[in-house]
Amino acid sequence: MKLGEGVEAAIHCVSTLASVDGNSTMPGAALAECFGLSPSYLLKHLNQLTAARILESVSGPAGGYRLARPAEHITLLDIVLAVEGREPAFRCGEIRRNGPVKIDASAYVKPCGINAAMLKAERAYRAALAEVKISDVVADYAAEGDPRSYAASCAFVARHQRPQKAASRKQI
Repeated sequence: MKLGEGVEAAIHCVSTLASVDGNSTMPGAALAECFGLSPSYLLKHLNQLTAARILESVSGPAGGYRLARPAEHITLLDIVLAVEGREPAFRCGEIRRNGPVKIDASAYVKPCGINAAMLKAERAYRAALAEVKISDVVADYAAEGDPRSYAASCAFVARHQRPQKAASRKQI
């Protein structure tokens, strides 16, 4: 299974936003800069995360993005589904029914074994992603990441976060 590059970007952005202070936001352009991505490319994924209510978008000159809910309530599965969609990765086309010899549909009363195996794997994959919270990812990075990398990330967030007034917490 191969996930789109947007999943990696989305997970990193959500993890970064988990580090902003209180009501503060971070501009999409800063998030793009942080990971060396095109702002227009990243905007598509930030919009998907906002539509899924993982992020909140704040308008105005001091606007940007922030988490819509606490990091302990956001899982990797939430992010993957927001970016990739809810459809399973494997979609059975029932090609076993194709070919030169046409057999009556009654020969296919049992579900396709390949489809069943692939859907079982998908359920296991999704269950594993559902167990990992963004708060865990951030805590693991703080505890086990290279201290230089962690310090640089914290400094970047501190430079680019935008404090907000408490009344400006509205979603657009």
